[in-house]
Amino acid sequence: MADGYTLQLLEERIGYRFQKPELLKQALTHSSFTNEQKINKAKNYERLEFLGDAVLEVVSSEFLFHSHPDVPEGELTKMRASMVCEPSLAFCARDLELGQFIRLGKGEENTGGRKRESITSDVMEAVIGAIYLDGGMESAKAFIDRFVLSDLENKRLFYDSKSNLQELLQGKLKKEFHYELLEESGPEHDKTFVVEVFMEEESLGKGTGRTKKAAEQQAAYQALLLLRDKGYVFKKY
Repeated sequence: MADGYTLQLLEERIGYRFQKPELLKQALTHSSFTNEQKINKAKNYERLEFLGDAVLEVVSSEFLFHSHPDVPEGELTKMRASMVCEPSLAFCARDLELGQFIRLGKGEENTGGRKRESITSDVMEAVIGAIYLDGGMESAKAFIDRFVLSDLENKRLFYDSKSNLQELLQGKLKKEFHYELLEESGPEHDKTFVVEVFMEEESLGKGTGRTKKAAEQQAAYQALLLLRDKGYVFKKY
């Protein structure tokens, strides 16, 4: 864990106190840590992630079933997949700064593991699994409702940002747009990219990320927020 990021602080952020705090510790433990410390591999988050994935699927399916009574099965499946995909869960994890609480091995730490979406999204599911084992379905559902199924319009706008922006600008407005890389800095294993998106010559937004693609996604999201303020409507749940 990063300095100052304790189990108690995370419990405060999620609004849930574990009866068995060892479950939360396991949910935050990456395999690189158990390998370096020569700890039983069963003590990393992978089994809890497996369980949390199943719990999340049930809760999100129930949510969509009741909130969209006229949507057919195929569309519900697509909606659920986009809600619980890796970028979406990583987006949710950022709100909690979940990456700062993970126990990582030195190698994974030095290569930017705390910010890697594949890890933070897995830990998000592992935390769901830990809460389910500790407090049952009601507690797990409360966590999912608060941190995954809330503010869906903005989350959908974020993880569909590049395709939504392209559809709006090229499809509806018939405008050309492009991304420009403004800055690339940092060591090879932990680079930072700054990208700006333009509609013809007009700047619509800037984004920063650990990859050029992530920076473009953030820039597209800022552009969509700007265009939404001007009255444009996008797809939503």
